[in-house]
Amino acid sequence: MTASASRGRRGERASAALELALVLPLVLTMTLAVVQVGLLVKDQLVVADAARAGARQASVSTDDGSVRQAVEQAATGLSSGRLSVSISRSGSVGTPVTVQVTYRAPIAVPVVTWLFPSEVRLTTSATMRQETS
Repeated sequence: MTASASRGRRGERASAALELALVLPLVLTMTLAVVQVGLLVKDQLVVADAARAGARQASVSTDDGSVRQAVEQAATGLSSGRLSVSISRSGSVGTPVTVQVTYRAPIAVPVVTWLFPSEVRLTTSATMRQETS
């Protein structure tokens, strides 16, 4: 092996290391952003299930406290202090009752906090027919 061939390979290795140093932070940031979006989607699914559970409870009960309790029980893994529940009903049998659940989801992946707002509002509503008066 000649000296010039050895220098050429070292130059290629240095070039590859430089490319890795430039691209790796971008790839890691994008990967962590995808993880954060996945966490938000999971939270949205939990909020949707909580709204459905609240609407079901509201359809069989006129007690708003029991509706809120049903929402909080269905929202496992979410901070109840970040949940808000809104119940809309006319009160007579056969009319729709709507439960809207809003969750202020925090950004959990610290590296990507500059890509997202400090919290994301996830809102879902569910409507069912009032079964009792």
